Amino acid sequence: MTGTAIISDVAPRDGLQSIGPFVPTATKIALVRAIHAAGIRRMEIGSFVSPRAVPQMADTAEVLRAALELPGLECTVLVPNRRGFELARDSGAQRLGLFMSVTESHNKANLNRTREESFADLSAIAREATAAGLLVRFNLSCVFHCPFEGVVPDAEALDLIERVTAIDPSMEIALADTTGNAAPDQVRRICEQALRSWGERFAFHGHDTYGMGLANVAAAWDAGIRIFDSASGGLGGCPFAPGATGNVATEDVAWLFRRMGVETGIDWNRLLEAADLAAQVPGGTPGGRLRGVPAVRRAA
Repeated sequence: MTGTAIISDVAPRDGLQSIGPFVPTATKIALVRAIHAAGIRRMEIGSFVSPRAVPQMADTAEVLRAALELPGLECTVLVPNRRGFELARDSGAQRLGLFMSVTESHNKANLNRTREESFADLSAIAREATAAGLLVRFNLSCVFHCPFEGVVPDAEALDLIERVTAIDPSMEIALADTTGNAAPDQVRRICEQALRSWGERFAFHGHDTYGMGLANVAAAWDAGIRIFDSASGGLGGCPFAPGATGNVATEDVAWLFRRMGVETGIDWNRLLEAADLAAQVPGGTPGGRLRGVPAVRRAA
């Protein structure tokens, strides 16, 4: 198999946001630099959210300033609302990450808003951001499974995906397995339908809570997805999705693609160093398999 996959590492934001003890800013910056040194050229740096809601992200502006010094790195910051958009717009980030949930229950738990309230606000922000020359990523949480409502019917997910695609024909849209409980056939089915109906503008964001993370990445690839989120060291989880654990590990995804003959542009030695650094963050719960395989260390 041939082709190229783009890996966006979300460890600095999604990987750290659920950690209770505040991770020093210097540690966050060191992690960003290590991931960049491994060849990753897209990264989710942080989020402009209320520090009361997510204290771990209070230093996003400072981490972002350091990240913007790294050559060739596209920096994404997550924004949940207009105030976050205004802060991000002036921050220098190249891409804004908007987000809402497919299910009403998770949207209310995560954003304290109905889906319609979120959609109306984010639609306006997306148009303003594009007009200002910013790239936009619209993240859809709980596309496949919700911690409160269970398996999401295909029709419900595709209905919201269709509405989001209509906001802006150039906007990237991420389909997120927030709980890690998607099934590979479901991922393939939704991704194939999205690509067939609305073009090659989709990314896949997976978690590994139920051990199906890599299987779902492979299913999304087979469906035609070429942009994938992952976190070095398998850090992460959603504080508003009870039981959800880490993101699928960047090193595991990179090895999967390596074995499949898919190009990623990643330096394997440096990636293992970044993954080790991420796994050592105090308070974090690392995941992934590859760091613990001796043969992988020798292969590097």
